[in-house]
Parts: sequence; structure tokens; C-alpha cells
Amino acid sequence: MKKLLIANRGEIAVRIARACADHGVQSVAVYADADLNALHVRMADEAYGLEGNKPADTYLNIAKLLAVAKRAGADAVHPGYGFLSESAAFAQAVIDAGLTWVGPSPAAIATLGDKVQARKLALKVGAPLVAGTADPVNSAAEVLAFAEQHGLPVAIKAAFGGGGRGIKVAWRLDEVEGLYESAVREAVTAFGRGECYVEQFLDRPRHVEAQVLADTHGNVVVLGTRDCSLQRRNQKLVEEAPAPFLSDEQRERIHRSARDICAEAGYTGAGTVEFMLSASGAISFLEVNTRLQVEHPVTEETTGIDLVIEQLRIAEGLPLSITQTPAPRGHAFEFRINAEDVGRGFLPSPGPVNVFDAPSGPGVRVDTGVDAGSQVPGTFDSLMAKLIVTGATRAQAIARARRALKEFRIEGLPTVLPFHRAVMAHPDFVSGDAFKVHTRWIETDFANGEAPAMRPDLLPDAALVRTAIEVDGRRLALGLPGVLLSGLSSVAAGGGIARAEAAVADAAAVAAPVSGTLQGWKVADGDEVAEGAVVAVMEAMKMEMQVVAHRAGRIAFAVAAGGYVAAGAALATIG
Repeated sequence: MKKLLIANRGEIAVRIARACADHGVQSVAVYADADLNALHVRMADEAYGLEGNKPADTYLNIAKLLAVAKRAGADAVHPGYGFLSESAAFAQAVIDAGLTWVGPSPAAIATLGDKVQARKLALKVGAPLVAGTADPVNSAAEVLAFAEQHGLPVAIKAAFGGGGRGIKVAWRLDEVEGLYESAVREAVTAFGRGECYVEQFLDRPRHVEAQVLADTHGNVVVLGTRDCSLQRRNQKLVEEAPAPFLSDEQRERIHRSARDICAEAGYTGAGTVEFMLSASGAISFLEVNTRLQVEHPVTEETTGIDLVIEQLRIAEGLPLSITQTPAPRGHAFEFRINAEDVGRGFLPSPGPVNVFDAPSGPGVRVDTGVDAGSQVPGTFDSLMAKLIVTGATRAQAIARARRALKEFRIEGLPTVLPFHRAVMAHPDFVSGDAFKVHTRWIETDFANGEAPAMRPDLLPDAALVRTAIEVDGRRLALGLPGVLLSGLSSVAAGGGIARAEAAVADAAAVAAPVSGTLQGWKVADGDEVAEGAVVAVMEAMKMEMQVVAHRAGRIAFAVAAGGYVAAGAALATIG
């Protein structure tokens, strides 16, 4: 392996580029138009544009990624996490192109990435499981039938999903149909496939997972556990290693099940086996993530193992540098620093990063995809950076985390830093006697007293205006930021962006809750709508949000489906 294409963006692309430098491998970055000046582009040895801004046109476009690999002379591909990292088709395409795939085999991805097949494999090796459908469901009626048989709540999950995307939990029968349709839409948007299955949802469970490494020589090693219970919208916010307050029996059951599942699947590479732990202590297999996890640094800090370099070694055919589960050295927390407005229910909030002052000192690590001057676009994930804090004990790690979070300063757009500071002062999380946090703790137990943040400035149009020029008789493609050509920017983008100012003084306006794409209307133009009725669905930073009528009346559309709008812009009026 001499030159590696990083088929991703943001902080994970920076993380992989650094591992490449440590391992003596050249790195190649790719970028969407909005990422032209992103940190990962500047960090890599080379960078190539993907010509577009939507995920489907850029980081999910297999043909473009392979074309860049060929053009750059790369001999390997690392997918990072998200995007195509769990795509068996992408893995196979990389291998068919004669390149080294840094990840598990396409067969293992297909088996374990299909959550229905993974459940069947888990049953085969004796891993604990809750009731679920044997195959994907084809309609909301099938979800209803399952709920009537097994009881509520039920979870509707993308069969080919991961990272908490495409999951909807139904607590009432009358919401099943809408949630099923939403789960399918999210799954298609995030993963390109809409199949969903259903399983019982454990109320107030913890989320505990095991990090696994497996090489091509038959070695399968569990590196330890992580607790990832602190979530909102099924998306993790704080993780720690090792998972606290587990009995020796529970920890051994998790380790053994994770190892058996990966061995049975013929797994190679880094992977994570996830479990739910009920309030009664029962363990249930959840899924296998056939990739590197966002929260992998807490395992690195408590084991001394560089998981990305282990991935590169495994891809090169080398044996694991460790052959048995290590005893954890200390305790580590990871805080995901997302561009979200805590006071508005963790709404994604793209915008400019005017100030980025990261903490430092003993036990502090920051993995970031942004710096001062960066722009966080609304077309991709809200994760900007990760704060990882390590101490000799959980108590010391908590004290250091409080100090580091106090030092961390980001300005220009809302972040979840206020939430993290509140959590590290909350007895449910930091108590030395018990752990009362569960996967719905934020929605049910956390008193969110944070005020809504100032709306970030509207980002300039990120689309590049492309043309051709001739240099010394040779035709070259030229892409210029639209902001430099302000007179042409709206033309290049196919139309302007609906701005927030239009909605501010209009009491009749239905305001966009977030900057993002108006995915579709749930009513017809001119319909009579009731107050509180869902009238539209928006998508921002890969998350789907409902837009509700703020009053009753007749609705008149101001924005067509598919249009991009700024937070607060008028989507419609209700007269």
C-alpha cells in the first residue's frame, strides 16, 4: 500500500490522513463543492473535486470515487464511516478495480450490513435477541400486525442502515404509518435502499457495544466495551470506555457474543457489535457496524491501539498487533461537537465557524474536521469535531472533561457544547454509584433549560461555477466559488435561496425550523389545515424533520418541494 484514497470528508478524513502519514502512506482526499477549502482537503497529500454538493453526486458516487482513485494513482481505498463505508457494492467495485479495500470483505458486509441477516446469524451463535421480523416488511400494515402481536413500542429500522439513521420508534398505533414512511425515506436518502424491518423496542435501555478487530490469519480480538447511551434521535452524543457499571458476567457475555458473531461471519478488519442492556439487566443484540465507529478514539485511548493503523495493517495482510483482550488503562469520554441548537431541540444549524479555540492539556485530544474560518454546510452531517478526554479513573476523566469543556470555545454557529457541560454536572451521568442514563434520557429525563441560540449567518452559495479555460494551448476545467461571481451565483445554483428575512415580520408565515431542503409537502396548495398538523417534511444534515402548521387556515405555498431554504424562511403562509 503506497497511496490511499479517503472516500469521505470531515473529521474522519482528517483522522485517516494522519494515520496514513504515521504509517508511511500517501493520502488522497476528495471533496464536494462545499468542501473546497475544508480541513481534510488541506490535510491530505492530494485532493480532487467530485463536482457536486449532494451526497448522491459526491461521496456516494462510486463511479466518481473510482475515477479519482485511477487519476491519482491510488492503490487502496478507505471509506471512513457513513456514506459508502457499509456498502458491499462499493467494496466489490474497489476490489474489481484492482485496489485494496480497507475493510471487511463484501460478503461479510452484505451478511452483517443486512440487519435482518445479522439477526439470523446472531441467533445461530446463541447471542441474546429481542423479538423481530424475520425479513423486511413491505408495508405499514405489516408493522401494525407486528405491534399488535408483540406490543408497543416497536422500532422500525433500515435493514441496510447504520449510525442511527432510518430508525423510528412507534409508541402509538396511529403513528405507525407515518413513521414507517419516514423511516423508508430516511433510509433511501442516507443509504440508497429503503427496506426496513421491525423489532421490539426496549424502553429506557442502555446502549453498550464491543470493539472487534479481526485479521486474515484467523485472529478475532475484542478490545473492550463502550457505553453510548447518551443519544438524541438515535444519534450518539457522548460515549465512554470501558462501559461503566457492568457486572463481570454481563461484560463476558457481550465479549463472547461479539467475538462469536464476527468469527461466524468470517469477518476481517475493525467492526463493532452493538447491544441493548435493559433496566432489568437483560442483554439483546442490536446490530454489527462493519466499519470504524465515530467513537473509536475512546477505545484507542484506553487500549493504546491505533485502530486506523490496525485497519491498514489488516488490509496489507499483516497479523493483528494484539492477540487477546487488553485490560483497560484508565477511562475515556468522547463528546461529539455537533453544529446543533440545543435550545431548539438539537436542530441542525449549518453556518460559519468564526472562532474555534480547542482545549488542551493532560488527557485531552481533539479530532476535528473544522477550524476557524471553516463553513459547516447543510448538506452533510452536523458533526464538526470530537473532544476525547482520558483519566486514570472515571472520576478523574469527569474532572478533566469539565475543565476541557469549559475551555472549548466555538463562535459563529450553535453547538452542543452547552449540553455537554450540563451533562457533566448531572448526577444521572456522573454519579459514582449508579448510571441512570438511557437511550431516551434526553427526551424523557433531561430538563433542557438552554435558550435558543442566535441564528447563524446564511452561508454563501457553495456551488462552484464551472467553465473551461485554455492555458498554453491546453484545455483545462476551472471551478470558481459562486460567491466570487455574485451576479452569476443564483444562476449557477439553479435559483436563489429563500432567505430568513422574508418570514420574520409575517404572522401568517410557516417558518422553516432549520436550514435545509424542503423534501416534500404533506398537504396540497390551497388546503385548509388545522393548527399543529404536519404540512411538510424538511431534511437537513441527513436528518428528517416535520414542519407543523402554527395556526389553522388555508395554506399557500411559497417554496416548491426540493428547494433549499434558510432557517426561519417562509415556506408558506396560512391565511
